[in-house]
Amino acid sequence: MTESNFPQSTVDGQSSPKSYKNVIIGVLAVALVAIGGYAIVDKNKTVEVIHQQETTIAKVSDEKSDIQKSFDGSLARLDSMGSINTKLEAKLKDNTSQIAKTKNEIRSILNKKNATASELAKAKNLIADLNGKITNMEQDIARLTQENQSLSNDKVALTADKEKLTTDLTTTTTAKVELEKKVDVASTLNASDIAITAINVKKNGKEKVTTTAKRVNKLIISFNVNNRIIQTGSTDVYVCVIGPDGKPISTEKLGSGTFTTREEGDKAFTAKVPVDLETAKNKNVEFAFVPGQTFQKGNYTIQIYQNGFKIGEGTRELKKGGLFS
Repeated sequence: MTESNFPQSTVDGQSSPKSYKNVIIGVLAVALVAIGGYAIVDKNKTVEVIHQQETTIAKVSDEKSDIQKSFDGSLARLDSMGSINTKLEAKLKDNTSQIAKTKNEIRSILNKKNATASELAKAKNLIADLNGKITNMEQDIARLTQENQSLSNDKVALTADKEKLTTDLTTTTTAKVELEKKVDVASTLNASDIAITAINVKKNGKEKVTTTAKRVNKLIISFNVNNRIIQTGSTDVYVCVIGPDGKPISTEKLGSGTFTTREEGDKAFTAKVPVDLETAKNKNVEFAFVPGQTFQKGNYTIQIYQNGFKIGEGTRELKKGGLFS
């Protein structure tokens, strides 16, 4: 048998116990490294997921905040229209009803603690629709306000025109009244050629002019009247006969009474004589006055009135007379 200084191999090729131990340690070491690597990778994935979730949450929160701000802005625009008068509100009633419905839908979404992205997207669309309605409403308000202002301006102008017309009408009416007064006064007749004739009516019916009071049976009064502008038609002339005692003489036969003058008040008249007139033409008036009593000596005054004015006056003296008169 040959001897050698090198160690000899184990019998049947089997490893020693120390070699097995080293192998196990190596395997465990590899396993630990693998487990540690997996743990690191897994942790990194978890952190990434968490980060993504936090980002999503932050994004949703920011989006919700932006939506809330947008909604608040819309509400502010609505509030600014709170001074619309009742008439405009009535015209915008339909828009107001639709806006109220949209507002309620938006609030319902924003009040949810865990609103989903789709719900927030709906809220954004609703706010866009709301802003569109508000814009239309603002345009309607601006238009109606302008129309209202135009109507107010028209009303002011019409009121001013009415006041001017009223003033003009008052002025015209006053001028018309004044003109009518002037025309009325100017149309008063003029009396001329006044004649008072004392008549003695004899038993045989013959008439004789006389100036002796005891022989006078009647007075024949005649005069002419005319006016350049008086209208063709009929008017009344009042004749007042005043006796020597200064008192008016009345007679039932002539329908004596009273009339109103413009300067002397009420006055007694002896006879009212209707006269048919023609413009700018002389009209002769004549009537007989029989007092129903004996004429007295003295002056008999005849006053003629028309349109409230005295237009003429004449006097006839009746004398006492002698024995053979």
